[in-house]
Amino acid sequence: MTEPFGTRLRRAMDERGPLCVGIDPHASLLADWGLNDDVAGLERFSRTVVEAVADRVAVVKPQSAFFERFGSRGVAVLERVVEETRAAGALVVMDAKRGDIGSTMAGYAEAFLHPDAPLFSDALTVSPYLGYGSLAPAVELARESGTGLFVLALTSNPEGPEVQHAVRADGRSVAATVLAHLAAENAGAEPLGSFGAVVGATVGDLSSYDLAINGPLLAPGVGAQGATPADLPAVFGSAVGDVVPNVSRGVLRHGPDIGALRAATAAFAGEIRAAVAGS
Repeated sequence: MTEPFGTRLRRAMDERGPLCVGIDPHASLLADWGLNDDVAGLERFSRTVVEAVADRVAVVKPQSAFFERFGSRGVAVLERVVEETRAAGALVVMDAKRGDIGSTMAGYAEAFLHPDAPLFSDALTVSPYLGYGSLAPAVELARESGTGLFVLALTSNPEGPEVQHAVRADGRSVAATVLAHLAAENAGAEPLGSFGAVVGATVGDLSSYDLAINGPLLAPGVGAQGATPADLPAVFGSAVGDVVPNVSRGVLRHGPDIGALRAATAAFAGEIRAAVAGS
């Protein structure tokens, strides 16, 4: 078994800073880069981002949907992105948000978390909204393979609260229940557990939620979506040291120039380090 994901992530965050750069090659960004919305454009875009950032950030997060839309050729590009990112020293969080039951959930887990899989990643985003227990096959394989999960908990999309803020019969919200399950998964892990939560940086006041899950908090929303690095301590409080802020468009819009992509990455990384250090 390799080192647990949480151990590897903590080391990467300490050495490179906690920034995660998302690779979201949607059509408008390809156009902004002067690329066609085809497999060649997808490959040029994605591998340029990897070349620019994967040797200097802790985490790279490809959004699987933007590769899958091109079918098998797009997935082949994603396989190369994963391989090249890991070779450059960054951890890969596959943003696929999978969620199902039984053998189907096991199949999704094997596609991304089994060491022999072409898309083998360091962690996978998953949805718990068929019941947290439905994630058991992914949790089990993650423990076996030294990988991790990021479970949707408090997402920043406007539709999220109708499910996540719903209150159970015991008086606890669905999101709070998900966080409690993750804290249990991470109990006793050092220096950091491998089972994280997705908590949007633009969600607002989180003071009523216990974010101390002894695991990482993947925080989309920094940059183009409106949150700034300076906002992180107020949003995440004492858990800010375990936050992995994700920036996508805020970096990607500076391409295709590699130097400009690296400069934007360095600027966000420096602001995040300063904000966390000053919290």
